[in-house]
Amino acid sequence: MKYFIVDAFTDELFKGNQAGVCITNEWPDDYLMQKIAFENNLSETAFVVKQGSHYGLRWFTPKVEVDLCGHATLAAAYVVLNFSEISAANTNVQFETKSGILTVTKVGDLYEMDFPSREPRQIELTANMCNAIGATALEAHLSRDLVLLLDSEQQVRDLSPNFDLIKQLGYFAVVVTAKGIDIDFVSRFFTPGAGVPEDPVTGSAHSTLIPFWAKRLGKDKMVARQLSARGGTLYCENHGERVKISGKAVLYLQGEIFVEDNSLA
Repeated sequence: MKYFIVDAFTDELFKGNQAGVCITNEWPDDYLMQKIAFENNLSETAFVVKQGSHYGLRWFTPKVEVDLCGHATLAAAYVVLNFSEISAANTNVQFETKSGILTVTKVGDLYEMDFPSREPRQIELTANMCNAIGATALEAHLSRDLVLLLDSEQQVRDLSPNFDLIKQLGYFAVVVTAKGIDIDFVSRFFTPGAGVPEDPVTGSAHSTLIPFWAKRLGKDKMVARQLSARGGTLYCENHGERVKISGKAVLYLQGEIFVEDNSLA
């Protein structure tokens, strides 16, 4: 199968978030897709299959399949719109996924993703939550992920979380966030239970962060930054039941994977 590595949410190599993109003619066995993702050892590997007028898309961490992934969707769209038979004639692509139909549109040098909104509900803040991230949070909110609001951008930047304690909390992921200094809001994303202690840039988390911050800031268009070591910038819009998340992408690698289902028999 054809294989690409794309740095998403950046236009500079070695920044943003790496995603592997596998282009296949039909779905490989689930076990094989998981083994490929483990072998690739990236935070996400996307598998893309042409299905009539749209594409099927699935995402795997090194350990599990996930129901939504932003940076690997952006990377998959980048590959389809630049390295497939539709690239010359189209500026958008539709993916059928576990989270429904996701549309990505190329607008200039940005890839704009139309995602479901996952507005969180406030829950009780516990001492275990604060101990896990190594800081005192102001509030706790929950959607798919646990969102912990911190006092400042610097506090988010300086965190040294305890990944064992984060796993013990029992949530898919823990997101820490705060109002930005020269940007609308910042975040970091930890999901050690899925084999990714800290994800460099996380589009799916912004399905929750966009409605969260839209209410607090009183604005629907925002710019966000994820403060991982690689870092990345996301251009965000709140549209009620949907959100739009845009970013840039750059190609790192193009090649082929040589493996067959029966090789694992």
